[in-house]
Amino acid sequence: MATDQQSVYDEFVDHVRRLSNINYANGILSWDQQVMMPEGGTPARSQQMSTLSTLHHDLLTGEETDDYLSSLDTMDLSEEQSAVVREVRRQYERANRVPAELVEEISQTTSEALPVWKEAKANDDFETFAPTLSHLVELKREYAEHIDPDADPYAVLFADYEPYLDLETAERVLERLRDRLVPLIENIGNKADGAALSTDAFSGTYDSETQEELCRAVLDRLGYPWEHGRLDVAPHPFSLGSQFDARVTTRFNEADPIDAFTSTVHEFGHATYTLGLPREHYGTPLGSSRNLSVHESQSRLWENHVGRSQPFWEQFLPTMAEHFPQTSDVTAREAYEAANQVYDDNLIRVEADELTYHMHIILRFEIERQLIDGELDVAEVPQVWNDKMEEYLGVRPETDSTGCLQDIHWSHASFGYFPTYSLGSVLAAQLFAAATEDIPDIEDQIRSGEFDALHDWLTENVHQHGQRYTTPDLVREATGEDYTADYFLDYVEEKYSELYNL
Repeated sequence: MATDQQSVYDEFVDHVRRLSNINYANGILSWDQQVMMPEGGTPARSQQMSTLSTLHHDLLTGEETDDYLSSLDTMDLSEEQSAVVREVRRQYERANRVPAELVEEISQTTSEALPVWKEAKANDDFETFAPTLSHLVELKREYAEHIDPDADPYAVLFADYEPYLDLETAERVLERLRDRLVPLIENIGNKADGAALSTDAFSGTYDSETQEELCRAVLDRLGYPWEHGRLDVAPHPFSLGSQFDARVTTRFNEADPIDAFTSTVHEFGHATYTLGLPREHYGTPLGSSRNLSVHESQSRLWENHVGRSQPFWEQFLPTMAEHFPQTSDVTAREAYEAANQVYDDNLIRVEADELTYHMHIILRFEIERQLIDGELDVAEVPQVWNDKMEEYLGVRPETDSTGCLQDIHWSHASFGYFPTYSLGSVLAAQLFAAATEDIPDIEDQIRSGEFDALHDWLTENVHQHGQRYTTPDLVREATGEDYTADYFLDYVEEKYSELYNL
């Protein structure tokens, strides 16, 4: 190891990049498994991914990492260098507490769980997935116990996805959303003239092939750089990659073109964040996204504040009509209403409107927290899921495929992930309000199909910082205020009061 400060730091960065490249390679294997891999490839793929996970864990927790961190502790580092050390140290300290054997078992089990979940969902057979889910819950409890035996195990898992907004903050936000959104949803449901919305503006049949062409057209319009990405189909839409290769996926419902449209715009938001990270810092925390709450803020901002807005539909509807002539008579207002209707019978989270969506998140949060805390047995999940769905949304799933089997996350052992969806939605509204202050004619720009100013604002205030700041500090840097749910609640109450004439 070198002895002078800059040389030590440069060697440390090279080491960190090696770690990151292993993760990126594992991510591409995961993308392939979900998008292109033949069904019979799972036995080999699970071994490949577990090997990479173990290799990453061993390299991260090895003496070399410890030596670098110890040496850098004694040096006078810049703010950016200190941020890199802070983030790697956090990873090192958490990973160092987890045995490599457990890391390998979790990776292999999650890889093998994916086809089991797919089969269970396709056959509406929760019992097929239940033993795998039970095993994953046990593994993640063990994982949390190793990291911090004195902490709430769910809080430990949540910190994997959002390390700087604590679980208490997440609970306060979710509780506030529930308290304010439930009455709003009820008011909309009780509104006699709510049916006046153009909920049937896009009724009919929309073939998947043309929908894919339309999705490519909307990505073109938003400025997606195809030389750094691609669009594919997956059972559960997702985005994955780096600032050089950020891929998006979607799925198609031939009875509802809005489903694929919003999913594609949502995943574009994730990809544009990834692509906006500084290339010169690739493979280091400065070139990595802050966390899933911030990542989700980018996807929800583009999906809801842009893609579901009336100005957007005023400029995009002609493109829609080019692909689907049956929409030629639809007005921009009708399209806007159809894209923002509040469903009273929606069972599926990824198809949910902007309001009921958060009831889906709260439901999942409560169930998985009980699972991890040992207060709920896996066998009880379908019943509890259905009961909560009826309580929060007034609708009861008739199948587990449309109930507790609909999401992919538990097959990935991603317990603690779901709260970041609502936390990100809240942040999206705060960021968009700040962007609007700096870009007063933002609605006119959206109406004209011009998105460069918004892209640039997000890159300058969010993307370019990578993990330089903690989440609270990043929010203050971008908006001048502390993280708050006020902007989101004001936004949805104003928007839906106007839509439904409340």
